[in-house]
Amino acid sequence: MMGPAHSLSGAAAWLGVGAAAAAFDEPMPWPVLLVGALICAGAALAPDLDHKSATISRAFGPVSRGLCEIVDKLSYAVYKATRSKADPRRSGGHRTLTHTWLWAVLVGGGCSLAAVSGGRWAVLAILFVHLVLAVEGLLWRAARMSSDVLVWLLGATSAWILAGVLDQPGNGSDWLFTGPGQEYLWLGLPIVLGALVHDIGDALTVSGCPILWPIPIGRKRWYPLGTPKPLRFRAGDWVELKVLMPAFMVLGGIGGASALGLFG
Repeated sequence: MMGPAHSLSGAAAWLGVGAAAAAFDEPMPWPVLLVGALICAGAALAPDLDHKSATISRAFGPVSRGLCEIVDKLSYAVYKATRSKADPRRSGGHRTLTHTWLWAVLVGGGCSLAAVSGGRWAVLAILFVHLVLAVEGLLWRAARMSSDVLVWLLGATSAWILAGVLDQPGNGSDWLFTGPGQEYLWLGLPIVLGALVHDIGDALTVSGCPILWPIPIGRKRWYPLGTPKPLRFRAGDWVELKVLMPAFMVLGGIGGASALGLFG
């Protein structure tokens, strides 16, 4: 799928988690619901770090473009080193390492560890990166027409304000994890979810997605999971634009309203 659809699906997924949390008597404070949805929307772009033409490659100028080249080469090297004889030969690393459950868990876990051990500046950095990505994905038309500096300033200002809101008692810095020193441990959850939602979205397209690597399926280690081939579509096709994106908006709205208790 394309960047806007990935971001919308990420936001909708976190709002759905908020609805589920409320149903199981672990309701999210509204700042957690909002910040988590934005982080998840941004994280849903991150697996495309292996693609130099993806939205994320433009998000941070030369830094993100250089990082995409490095990740592409790393992913390709891992693919070549671990492919089985049944896996096809490739010329690049797109839709390999960064499109797996293992990558999602490692990145999300790393961000949680950084948030807990790195203090406020680590939290601000995590928020900044994902809020910039959320703007690039959810407000992509405005982001394309604006300068990168303005998008970065919006991300930095929003990160500072939202971190201040979360730090207030009862606003959710210790949501779900309430032990001493566990504030912001939950930040990794929307990052994991966003990456997995991205992978599931790509599994709906014609190429599929090797989500389960390194678990082998049949004779392949990089088996591209997906829906039955007649039901798959190409990225940017009308199914994505006319069906999935409106569905994500509706489902996200329902999930958000349920999470905030507006239905009952």
